[in-house]
Amino acid sequence: MIVALCLIFNMVDGFDITAMAVTAHQIAEEMQLSADKLGLVFSFSLAGMMMGAMFLATFSDIIGRRTMIIITLLLVGSTVLLTATVNSFPMLIVLRFVSGLGAGAMLACVATLAAEYSPERYRALSVTAVTSGYPLGAMMTGLVASSVVPEFGWRGMFIAGGSITVVLALIAFTLIPESLHFLCNKQPKGALQKVNKIIAMFSVQPLSQLPTRGSGKENTAADRASSLQKVMSLLTPALRRSTLMLWGTFFLCISTLYFLMSWTPKLIINLGYDIEAGNLAFTLFNFGGVLGIYALGWLATRWSLSTLISIFAITAAILMWFFAAAAYFAAAKTILMALIFVIGISLQGGFTGMYAVAAKLYPAEIRSTGVGWAIGLGRFGAVLGPGIAGYMIAMGVSITANFLVFAIPMLIGGIFAYKLRVS
Repeated sequence: MIVALCLIFNMVDGFDITAMAVTAHQIAEEMQLSADKLGLVFSFSLAGMMMGAMFLATFSDIIGRRTMIIITLLLVGSTVLLTATVNSFPMLIVLRFVSGLGAGAMLACVATLAAEYSPERYRALSVTAVTSGYPLGAMMTGLVASSVVPEFGWRGMFIAGGSITVVLALIAFTLIPESLHFLCNKQPKGALQKVNKIIAMFSVQPLSQLPTRGSGKENTAADRASSLQKVMSLLTPALRRSTLMLWGTFFLCISTLYFLMSWTPKLIINLGYDIEAGNLAFTLFNFGGVLGIYALGWLATRWSLSTLISIFAITAAILMWFFAAAAYFAAAKTILMALIFVIGISLQGGFTGMYAVAAKLYPAEIRSTGVGWAIGLGRFGAVLGPGIAGYMIAMGVSITANFLVFAIPMLIGGIFAYKLRVS
C-alpha cells in the first residue's frame, strides 16, 4: 500500500509539473508570451525542483517523512490550482517555482519512504517503481490534455491536477505512516506508541522502549562535521576524477532530458502539426521513458551498467539527429512519433540508470552524500536546458537545429558514462 501510494503521489507530481508543457502553446497565445519567456517559466519550475530536492527535502529529517509528504502535496496542489487563475507572467513564474519546490521535495521523500517499507529483496524494484511514477504522470498529462483542453481550456488542466493533488494529501494524512527510522532516531512525543501502531500492521511484537540515543547536541555537531567531511571526501584524489565525470554526466544528460520534457509539444506544433499531435508526441516520449527505465533495470542484471547507459545515451543522441532530418520532410508524422517514442526509451532509460551508477560509485559511508550532490548539481542542467532552448527559438533557431544542438550533450554524457566503468 505504501509503495503504491508513493508511486501515485509521484505520478501526480509528474502530471502537475509537466502540465505546463502540454499547455504552453495556449498559454503563450493568451498571455502573449514569447518563446524566451516560456523558457524562463520552464526553467523556474525546474529550479524550484532542484532547490526542493536539495534544501526543502532536508526538513523531513526534522519534521518527519510523512509530514513532509503531506505538506508538499498541499503545496503543489494549492499552487497548481492558483495557476489556473493566473493572468500575468510574473505570477506564473512564481507559482511554477513554488510548485517545483514541492515536487522536488516530494521526489526525495517518497523514494526514501518506499525503500524503508520494502523488503530487502524487493527494495530496488520498489524504488524503481516509485521513480517511474514521474514519467507515468507526465504520460498521463498528454492523454488527459487531449480531452480536457479542447473542452475546458488550458486552465482546466491545472484545476484537474491541483484538485486531485489536494485530495491525495488527505489520503496521505489518513493512510501513510511515519518513517520508523525517523521515529526511533528523533523520538518525538508519542514516538513509542506510533512505532508500535505501525509495526503491529506487520505482525511484529510491540516494543517496550525505543532504542537509546545520544545527546541531541552531540549528534547535531557530529552530523555537521561528518557532512562536511563527506562532501570533501567526494573530491579526494582517489574519487576526484570519477566524481567530476559523474557530475558532468548528470548535467549533460539532464539538460537534454528536460529540453524534451519541456518543449516537445510546442516543438511539434511549431513544425505545423496540430495540438493533438503535440500531446501525442509528449505521451509517447514519456511512455517510452517508463519502458526504458524497466528495460535498463532488467538488462543491468546481465551486463555492465555504465556500458548499457552509454549505449542508451549515444543511441538517443543519434535518434535525435534522425528526428531533425525527418522533420524536413512533409507527411513525416508517423516517423516523427516513432522516433520520439524510441528516444524516450533510450534517453530516459539511460539517464535513470545514472542513479544506480552514483550509488555504486561510492562506499557506503559517503553514498548518500555522493548521490545527493550528483543529482543536485546535475539539476543545474535541467534549469539551463529549457531556458537556453527558449532563447534559441526566440532568436529564430529552427526546431531541427534545436534537436541537433541538444543531441550533443547526450552524446558526450554517454561517453562519460562509459568511462565511469561501473558494473
